[in-house]
Amino acid sequence: MTVDLKREIPSYRARRGEIALVTVPPLQYLMVDGHGDPNTATEYEDALRTLYPVAYALKFLSRRELGREHVVMPLEALWWSDDMAAFTTSRDKSRWSWTAMILVPDWIAAEHVEDARARVAAKGGAPVLDALRLERLDEGLCVQTLHVGPYDAEGPVLAEIHDRFVPDHGLRMTGRHHEVYLSDARRTAPERLRTILRQPVVRDDA
Repeated sequence: MTVDLKREIPSYRARRGEIALVTVPPLQYLMVDGHGDPNTATEYEDALRTLYPVAYALKFLSRRELGREHVVMPLEALWWSDDMAAFTTSRDKSRWSWTAMILVPDWIAAEHVEDARARVAAKGGAPVLDALRLERLDEGLCVQTLHVGPYDAEGPVLAEIHDRFVPDHGLRMTGRHHEVYLSDARRTAPERLRTILRQPVVRDDA
């Protein structure tokens, strides 16, 4: 049976127009860090050109050596800036830092990643293999919603989360802004892109 973690992990489901509190379990990801506008930064393109081949190499390794089949998960990213207004009002992407990442199942271990890294390196074309790592992320309590539309139209939704929902519910933002790209931007019209917008939080009295 093929495992699709999008169907098994509740926090990979969200509704448009509904801001919800969810608890995200600890999950492990392939990660690559970088800085700058994702539309123009070579770093971002290089990160994706590295993440996907390793993720697919792990899929085939898991089937071949572990007898376990899984769906390669969608691209995700953590985003941050010294000034959060760079996300909500000014949308100054040149000031953004990011971690591009792809979720992998818990049965994938560090030695499997090293095997996949070696296989991808042998084929060439993955430019930042040395920068790729396997890391567990424990976000815990989060606020999230589904945004449908262009990435550049996220600003008002993020402002609603940051400036109204979070304080109105006695919460405080922690961690980094998290996006889950449920649509393939190469094959989907901008107005139909589906993106989960997630923000880790804690309760003010915690």
